[in-house]
Amino acid sequence: MSTPFTAATAAYANAAKLMGNGGAKTANPLQEQGGDFASMLAQSVQSVVDTGNRSDNLQMQMLDGKANIVDVVTAVSETELAMESMVSVRDRVISAYEEIMRMPI
Repeated sequence: MSTPFTAATAAYANAAKLMGNGGAKTANPLQEQGGDFASMLAQSVQSVVDTGNRSDNLQMQMLDGKANIVDVVTAVSETELAMESMVSVRDRVISAYEEIMRMPI
């Protein structure tokens, strides 16, 4: 079983959306960001953490009566989407690593 190239492209597109560039399609998303894979991954994880923190803050504000329930639900949904995207990218990276490890030397 091999990972199709389009699956890897979709994973990079999801990571690009997490980093905030709107998922713009480019020839090489890593070159556009000016970094390597490790920095892209760190930025993506930080983006998920920031989204989660924003959601937590809105939930606390709602408990104090200072936030709208619609804003809280939207923030929680955004956090859920960010986590699902991050898990998808993680799964693709693990799959690619396993495929590389199966390659003959």
